[in-house]
Amino acid sequence: MSNNNSYFGEMLSGVKSLAVGLKVTLQEYFTPKSTEQYPENRKTTLHVAKRHRGRLVFKRDAEGNSLCTACTLCEKTCPNGSIKIVSEMVTDEATGKKKKQLVDYQYNLGDCMFCQLCTNACNFGAIEFTNDFENSVFDRDALVLHLDKEHYAGGSLPQLIDGGAPMEIGKFNTKTK
Repeated sequence: MSNNNSYFGEMLSGVKSLAVGLKVTLQEYFTPKSTEQYPENRKTTLHVAKRHRGRLVFKRDAEGNSLCTACTLCEKTCPNGSIKIVSEMVTDEATGKKKKQLVDYQYNLGDCMFCQLCTNACNFGAIEFTNDFENSVFDRDALVLHLDKEHYAGGSLPQLIDGGAPMEIGKFNTKTK
């Protein structure tokens, strides 16, 4: 009978496993901790990548008109239905042709997977993701945004330039306490 299969061998193996776990726990207990002072120091220590997908916004032309043509490609490609487009057919008085006009563009931020399929499907470049991530609310109904009605003037992080503080690979991006 080998030593590992015996009663005392199994007990010794269990004690050894417990000692390894305690060693890891004690090492972690005595390492210095890092705390990021988020709301106060977010302009100086926070790093948000430029490619971070935070929320969907409309792109607008120089006059402030949206580029959306209500083609519903983004709504059709959304895997979980977080985009709802309401449009109507309008007759152009100058040419007499009918065309679609956007009535309402609902985007449910709470249901969005941030997969970027909608922006890839848009042939007109009318929507894009920004790296704005501060979207916490107490009511889920506030996460349903009407992108055609709102004019996105920038992120929720004022004076945060090019993704925030520079990130150093291998180091915490905060001060240690």
